[in-house]
Amino acid sequence: MTEKNTLKKSATLAAAGLVVAGALLAGCGESKATPMDDAYAGNSGETEKSQEEQSQSQSNGSDSSDGSDSGSSHNDSSTTTSDKKDTGNYKDGNYSINGQYGPVGEDSIDVHLTIKDGNVETVKIIGHPFTTISKNHQDDFAKAINGVVDGKPLKGLKVDKVAGASWTSDAFNKALEVARQEASIQE
Repeated sequence: MTEKNTLKKSATLAAAGLVVAGALLAGCGESKATPMDDAYAGNSGETEKSQEEQSQSQSNGSDSSDGSDSGSSHNDSSTTTSDKKDTGNYKDGNYSINGQYGPVGEDSIDVHLTIKDGNVETVKIIGHPFTTISKNHQDDFAKAINGVVDGKPLKGLKVDKVAGASWTSDAFNKALEVARQEASIQE
């Protein structure tokens, strides 16, 4: 009977472990992106002041206020969190979006895009990795992404796995969706 009780306890513990693991991995690999246009958006690890300074230093004669409407954003668990519609007609300007990803959303990238004449002029990625492996993927992605997207039309732009970083690429694609929504000229 002792052996039977031990077996029951083992089975119960194994089942409990599976329930906990399932709960932790429920959102595994789902990326989301948030415009970085208010004090509550994103998980960037940067201060609002440093984002403003970076935006001003990247601006090369274009009026950054044209590209950064401070429309409201809502925070839901879907993949993108802009409440604007992608019209396919985009304003020139600088756009900053935080893309979050990982099994429990522990990694994020800040995507700083400059849009000119409907095309991606420049991209700067600032990574906020949780692990060394994530840091390596984010660094490789940041080095390679400009060669992939610079000069390409924003409309419909999507990247495949860049520099071996599949989750970072997914978060970048979600950031592109938000950038299209934020840059859209609303009719």
